[in-house]
Amino acid sequence: MPKTTLYIVRHGQTEWNVEKRMQGHKDSPLTELGEWQARWLSEALAPIKFDEIYSSSSGRAVKTAEIISGKPKDQIKVTDQLKEMHLGVWEGEIQATIRENDQKRFSSFWNDPEQFEANGGESFIDVQKRVLPELQRIIANHTGKNILIVTHTVIIKILMAYFEERPLSKLWDPPYIHPACLCKVELEEGKHRICLHGDISHYKHEAVGLY
Repeated sequence: MPKTTLYIVRHGQTEWNVEKRMQGHKDSPLTELGEWQARWLSEALAPIKFDEIYSSSSGRAVKTAEIISGKPKDQIKVTDQLKEMHLGVWEGEIQATIRENDQKRFSSFWNDPEQFEANGGESFIDVQKRVLPELQRIIANHTGKNILIVTHTVIIKILMAYFEERPLSKLWDPPYIHPACLCKVELEEGKHRICLHGDISHYKHEAVGLY
């Protein structure tokens, strides 16, 4: 069986990331730094020919996928199945406000994800049921290909936990999923190998004026 390689990327920094707002299914544009983060990754991945490009349907992910791949949206497979976790009434709210007004649920989100119950949104188990079948479909349909997947923090945590066989209770263990970070997973002969997890070696820290 030929080797399949997944390049799983979080979108670049957004305006709401800077404001520390929960985004979920809502959206905000990439910042200037967010676009640079995607460009830096595009440069690092320039030698790779992507056979398939998938993106969450959220604008911040699609824009990141366009920058990384150099392809227009109509050449990217855009899917709702890769959207961020639906956070219900939290979406658009500042994290500090949520922590103050919904302490028990906020603590559960970060410290006890197995038991988290969203107010009008998804649980982490709901996200697993949505995302993991999509992952399996992508792998099955593109065996032996280089596949770029641009998505979101919780989705990446769920995907990488699947490959690591990490329990949901440890979902938030390191590494941190930075904007435009890269995870690389190779699949061959029924086995998989995690080559990169949350990698940001493509960041150009000399661009101090953008931070």
